[in-house]
Order: sequence, then structure tokens, then C-alpha cells
Amino acid sequence: MNGVIQSVDWLALGPVLAVALTAGAVLLTDAFVPARLRWVATWISVGGLALALLLVLPLWGAPRATFCVEQSCSYVVDSTAAVFQVLVAAATAVVVLLSARGTLREGVPAGEYHFLLLCSATGAMALAASRDLITIVVALETVSLPAFALVGLRSGDRRGAEAAMKFFLVSVVSVAVMLFGVSLVYGATGAVHLDRIAAELARGSAPSSVVGVGVVLTLAGLAFKVAAVPFHFWVPDTYVGAPVPVAAFLSVVSKAAGLVGLLLVLSVGFAPLVSVWAPVVAVLAALTMTLGNLVALRQKHAVRLLAWSSVAQAGYLLVPLGSAGPGVSVLPATVAYLVIYAVVNLGAFAVVALTSSSLEDYRGLFWVDRPRALAFGFFLLALAGLPPGVIGLFGKVVIFQAAVDGGVGWLAVVMAVNVVIALAYYLYWTALLFAPRPEAPARTPTPWPAAVAVGLTTAVAVVLSVAPDLALNVLDVVRLPL
Repeated sequence: MNGVIQSVDWLALGPVLAVALTAGAVLLTDAFVPARLRWVATWISVGGLALALLLVLPLWGAPRATFCVEQSCSYVVDSTAAVFQVLVAAATAVVVLLSARGTLREGVPAGEYHFLLLCSATGAMALAASRDLITIVVALETVSLPAFALVGLRSGDRRGAEAAMKFFLVSVVSVAVMLFGVSLVYGATGAVHLDRIAAELARGSAPSSVVGVGVVLTLAGLAFKVAAVPFHFWVPDTYVGAPVPVAAFLSVVSKAAGLVGLLLVLSVGFAPLVSVWAPVVAVLAALTMTLGNLVALRQKHAVRLLAWSSVAQAGYLLVPLGSAGPGVSVLPATVAYLVIYAVVNLGAFAVVALTSSSLEDYRGLFWVDRPRALAFGFFLLALAGLPPGVIGLFGKVVIFQAAVDGGVGWLAVVMAVNVVIALAYYLYWTALLFAPRPEAPARTPTPWPAAVAVGLTTAVAVVLSVAPDLALNVLDVVRLPL
């Protein structure tokens, strides 16, 4: 029995447990407090996420592992996991603040909304520390299942229900494909832990044809979570049909979960087969950024434009993986760009949630609400990679350098062309903010929690632009043990 019973490292599980328990507390509180006190759910959620952030701090050092079998562990909190957990908790806290009264659509129940949001965040935080295929699949579904309900949570909203159904059906297919790939990998290697899979593949004893198919199918399932072409078509309708704070959550937290899943599975488990999956990811990256930017050029709906922009950004995030090779580290560049993207994209969605869904309504916003217009212009310029949002420029340089260092020059050229294409719609939207307008647009009130969310994202983006080393130092912190 001593070989079966093992101790549990509760400190390593602390951040995830804090968010999960907060989700239960929010649901119970909502069931017993009167309707006029439903706002309590917001502050319980913020408190639980703040606690999770504090619990991550002791983990920022030597890796801590639990649920281990013969030196292989299913849950490992190292610097990589800590960075992702901080990102998920902080982004979810911003979404919670953004979801205060006045930014969510009428008819969205507060208790259920915050419960589902925290449950999805729990899955994303657990995924960052997952080190076996079974735990990764379960964590991914913990991210996705509450997200389906969040998209269609508003009663009587036909567009939201349709968006949730599309999201659900595409997700089910992608999970089925991924599970088929995982089963092939397990059948060929006899292992589910990523380090053991890598060891078996390096030994060369597994059937190459079976493993190759398993790798491609697993990659296809994870590509859905990242919204890579051709698994992207659920994104525009889902983002438009969902409440804008939910769209912001999907564009950052859900995408981060899919990306960390890709990083772990490919860079650790399938590392010996880098020559098989790297060219596939490179093609996916090129197609994703190109299609996303080209379609975004035609959009007149603010959320739909940000949705296609998010697809294009997913292509940039895949560039380091597409440039991978033996002995080449892809993780630092990807994580650095993800941190930058998360800050500015959350800020952009926050302003859209407070303003309008029509691009024309942004015309002359500077003359009505200067702080909001200046913040939004800064976010758009950062996404474009232009001053004063130079943090976006540094992020793109890091990704571009990864492609050049990886010897994938054609992908660097495709990325450079796409950056120029994206300037067209980012600069057009920015110019609208300062354009004259015959009649003054109506000024919409800003709930103070949502104003705090915009202020926080703006402050972080400005600080990172003034001192970009704070973001790029992630390259020195994040190391993925093989």
C-alpha cells in the first residue's frame, strides 16, 4: 500500500483550488442572498482570483510536482505554469470587473455567470500544470464546457443560443478528433505522461505511421482551441453572439489555454518528432494570420473585427512553434507575445463593451469621451505595433526573430506582409476616434468597476511600453523542463 498511497502537494494545487472553491462560494451565495445583493458575486469572484494570484507567488521557484508515478508526474508547477496561471487569474479578474452591471446584457444571471466564468478559469489554470494527455484533455474540457453556457446564458437570446450551438458542435468534433489522436499515441507508445511519450519516441520503438497520424490528429484538436485555420469558423459568430466580456474571456483565457496545451504536447511530448509537426504548424500559422487579416479588412462590426483580428493574432502566436527545430526553444517567444497580446486585447474589448458594436459610432469619440478614446487608440496602435504602443512592436519583433532564427524565412516574410495588411484596419479605426462628426455622439455612462478594468489594462500597457523589458524578461524566467 505504501507504493500506491502518495502525498498531495496542496501548495502546488493552491491557486487552482482557490478559484474552484470561489466558484462554489459564488453559486451558494447567489442562491441565498436577496436579488438586491447579487452584486456580491462580483467581489467574491475578484477576491478569490486575488487569493489565487497570491498563492502563485510561493511557486515561483523550484518546480513542485504531485500525482507522480515512477518519476513521471501528472501535475507540475514550474515557472511556465506559474506565468500562465498569473495570466489566467489576472485576465479573468479584469473580465469580472468588466462584467459589472451595465456591461452585461439584460437577462444574464449574475451568480451562474460568475460561477461558469470561474470554472472555465479553473480549467485553464490546471491545464498550465498538466503533464499527461489525460489531464490535458480533462482540463481543456473544463475550459470549454462552461464557455458554451456563458455564450448562450442570456434567456431568450436567439443569436446567443445559435452562437453557443456552433461553438459546442465544433468543439465536440475537435475533442473527438483529439481523443482519437491521443488513443493512437497511447497505443503506439504505451504512455500518457509527456516525458514518457518523448522517451519512447526518441527510442524509435513506436510505429512511425501510427504515431504520425496520432500527432496530426492531436494537433488538429488543439488547433480548434487556438482558433487556427481551418478550425476558426466558430470564432466570429460566437464572439458576436456572446456578451462582449465573454468574448474578451474567450479571446484571451480560452486561447491561452489552447496555446499552452499546444506548447506542452508538442514541445515536451512530441519533441522528438519536431520535423513532423513543425512544418504543419508553420503552414497553419501562415494561413491563420493571412485569412484573419484579410477578412478583418471588410468588417464594420466592432466585435466581429476584433474576432478576426484575434484569429490573425493566433497565427502570430503559432509562428515560434512553426519555426521549431532540434535544440530550438520556442516557448519564451510565444509566452512573451501572449502576455503582450492579452493586455492590449483585453483593453480593446473592454472599451468596445462600454461603447458600441458599430465602427461608425466611434467617429469623433475623442470629442465626447477623451480618456476612453485615448485608451482605445493606444490599444489599437499596440495591436498594430506602432508608437506609442511600442510594446506591440517589441512583441512582433520577438516573434519575427523566432522565425528567422528557426530558419523559416518564408514564414517571416508572410508575417511581415500581414503586419502591413493589419495596419489598414487598425489605423482606420484609430483615425475614426479623432475624425469630425456632424452631430455629437451620445456619451454612454461607465460603471466604475468597468472603468477600473479599462484603467488597469491601460496602465499595464503603458508601463510595458515605457519599460518593455518587464514583458520581455519573461524570456529569462520561463524554462520548460524536458
